[in-house]
Amino acid sequence: MFWLIFDFFYSRLTKAPAVATVDETIKALVEGNYSIARYGDGEIKLVAGRNISFQDATPLAVSKLREVLSSDVDGLLVGIADIFGDRSRYNEKANKYWKKHLNKFRRVWYRYLIKGKKYYNASMTRQYIALNDRSQGIEIYNKMKKIWQDKDVVFIEGEKSHMGVGNDLFDGAKSIKRIIGPSKQAFSKYEEILSEACKQDKDILFLIALGPTATGLAYDLHLKGYRAIDIGHVDVEYEWLLMGAEKKVALKNKMVFEATGNTQIENCVDETYESQIIAKII
Repeated sequence: MFWLIFDFFYSRLTKAPAVATVDETIKALVEGNYSIARYGDGEIKLVAGRNISFQDATPLAVSKLREVLSSDVDGLLVGIADIFGDRSRYNEKANKYWKKHLNKFRRVWYRYLIKGKKYYNASMTRQYIALNDRSQGIEIYNKMKKIWQDKDVVFIEGEKSHMGVGNDLFDGAKSIKRIIGPSKQAFSKYEEILSEACKQDKDILFLIALGPTATGLAYDLHLKGYRAIDIGHVDVEYEWLLMGAEKKVALKNKMVFEATGNTQIENCVDETYESQIIAKII
């Protein structure tokens, strides 16, 4: 009750950050040579020094995520959750979750955000399951596909993510290679993954789905002259869209930490997937 009352007054005395729409964020990434690092509930909990289910708040995780959130680097978009103003686009369950989240963590968000800076929409990769209106899903993902259309792409993903396997989400890419990291505690392999990624040519596009570790990697790879996009749950949400799921459900060969019971993942028997792997750091 204390946090609810405190946040009621705090939110009215403090100006909310400006967050671009999903369309504006996707358009910027399609038309510009930007990288993006994104923050959702998990990342901000780590910023606050709290563990989440698949990543402990290690000193590296906490310091890196605080650094990126407070950064103002040319060419790097920082995406944050679009939860500080009108949340009518979200369904009732999502709204309740974000309201509770802000009661506890609004002050953490505001402590590290830069006043007056325009932020981009971290929810660009989550355009189905939490929305009231799901009718625009295919259109939104078709726009997003243009980001990697005809580009040489390197995925950095968890060992049980299997991005794009079984769907057409990345069919438009010119080529795909994969660097596989741990599904849990990926920050423990941070420097090794970053070092491996830096062996790639500068003209490739990194698409990173490695939990909060992706946020830091997108930032550091951008600083080293690469273009890197923290792509998060885009593949999982696309799967839910294609199957018409009504809630977060388990996928047979893809790790979904948010889905109840999604702990036993089938081995991915796919020759194309295996041939794309250039490094495993697990």
